[in-house]
Order: sequence, then structure tokens, then C-alpha cells
Amino acid sequence: MGVIKWNEIENVSSNLLVKQKKQEYMVHDRLFKELIGVFFEEFLEAFFSDVHAQIDFQKITPLSEEIFADLYDGNKKVLDLVVEVKWKDTDSVIVIHVEPQSTKQVDFQQRMFRYFSLLYNKLGKPIIPIAVFSYEEAWEENEFTMRFADLKVLHFHYLTLHIKKRNWRLFMKKEHPISAALMSKMGYSEAEKVQVKLEFFKILTRLQLDMEKRDFLIGFFESYLKLNEAEEEIFVKEAKRLDNADEIMELPISYVEKGKALGRAEGREEQKREFALSLLKDGFSVEKVTELTKLSAREVEKVRDLQ
Repeated sequence: MGVIKWNEIENVSSNLLVKQKKQEYMVHDRLFKELIGVFFEEFLEAFFSDVHAQIDFQKITPLSEEIFADLYDGNKKVLDLVVEVKWKDTDSVIVIHVEPQSTKQVDFQQRMFRYFSLLYNKLGKPIIPIAVFSYEEAWEENEFTMRFADLKVLHFHYLTLHIKKRNWRLFMKKEHPISAALMSKMGYSEAEKVQVKLEFFKILTRLQLDMEKRDFLIGFFESYLKLNEAEEEIFVKEAKRLDNADEIMELPISYVEKGKALGRAEGREEQKREFALSLLKDGFSVEKVTELTKLSAREVEKVRDLQ
């Protein structure tokens, strides 16, 4: 029987951790890609107003991923979000490439140049490249330069949005669905989390979006800004004090309200158990889960023991 060495175990653990982190990054990048894709015009209006002012939004064409099926940069299939638009001044077709980036990579500017080169070679049209950084680190390079001594061969520049550097308070009065959702990733303190969520839901009531878009924004927001049990209770209490409390309380805003809705429903025991499991995983006590789901303490304990 072979002997497993400790360093081999460490290597396996390290590989699993790297794989898990890579999967997490892919999930984050996909969420951002979908958010920007659904609210593309609003994205440019909120964060790149000069570009937005020059685009004819009656003529926008998202390019399907099949077009870029043969484009690789050595790490992944490119590109994340590519849209053809009409430039107002010249009436010419240009391409906007948006690349969400959820983790710091010190060679990112080189990757952006490779993406630009591959895309230009494929389409042969003018390109505006945009990088969206959603990580904690302050790293935010926006250019790639190639030089030899005093000879500058190449200077490539791209637009950037570093979400964490944005102050959420500057967006709380704006009527933009995408900036409202991205408040969940902006710079706020732990003490401000409840207020950030309150302002997000206040914006939602003003926007009057259809249910599908509304629920998508809520799902995105709550993927990043998570409140614990005590914070959720404060949130509900503060929401009920607002002038438009009835509108806000109609939205799926908290574990408390979801629990009450499930408790009123008849014949949905399986849904109750699934909800109880999610609450337990989030650290809620058996007593609190019993109160919210209307399951018995014994049933909640069974759900807990099956985890």
C-alpha cells in the first residue's frame, strides 16, 4: 500500500481551495455580466455618462457568445459582455466590451489588451473597453504600455469602474436600478448595512419595475449584502416607520416576512422545511426558526440533524 505524504495532502487541499475560489469568481462574474446585460443602458448612464450621451439606444445588438467560441486568452473563454451600438455623431457602428473582474489580478491590464486585440481582429470595428472591479483591494490599473528604453511602442487605455471605491450615499437618491443593486458592493461600514438595504428597497418602490426584474435585483443585492438575524429585525422595524411602508413591506424583504408568508400557506410543508434549513444554515436558533416557519421544534430539530 502506498504511503500518502503530508505535502501531498496539502497539495490536494490547496488545489481544492483554488478550484472552489475559481468557481466563486465565476459565479460573481456571471452575476455581474447578467446585471449589466439586463440594465446595459442604465449602467452606462449611471457610471459612464459621457459614453451614454453619444449612443443611439434604439440600435443596440448584444453579440452572442457563439461568435466568440474560438477566442481564448489561455485562462478562459472570452469575452464577458460585448454589445454593438450606433455612435450618434458619426452614425457608425462601434463595440462596447465590459469585463467584470471579481478578484485582483496583477496582469489584468495585459489581459484587457489581449481581449481588445482578439475582439478587434474578429470584428474589425472601433471598441470601447470597460473593466468593472468588484473586489476589496485598491488595485485599479487602467492602461497597458509597451516600451523599450525611451521608445514607446504601445499605449493601451481602458475605462474602469471600481465599485468598492464608490460612496453608496451618492446613489441613494438616483433612479437607477443598476446603481441601486451595486450599492450592495460599494463602500459602507458594518454599521451602515441596515440603512443601505433600506435605501435600496426605497429605490425599488420608486422604479416600479416588472416582477422579474425586481426579483433579479433583489437576488443580486442580497447575494452581497447579508444581514444577520438582529439586523433583519431592525430593518423590518425601520421599514415599517417609512411613509411608503406598505409598498416596501409587500416586497420579499426579509427572513421574517418570508417566514410569515410561508406560515400562512397551507399544504406547503416541504417548502417550510426547505426554508427552515436555509434559516438554520444562516445561524438562526431552533426557537426562532420555529416561530418563523410555524413548524414544531421537533420538526425543526429533525431538519437540523439531517444537514
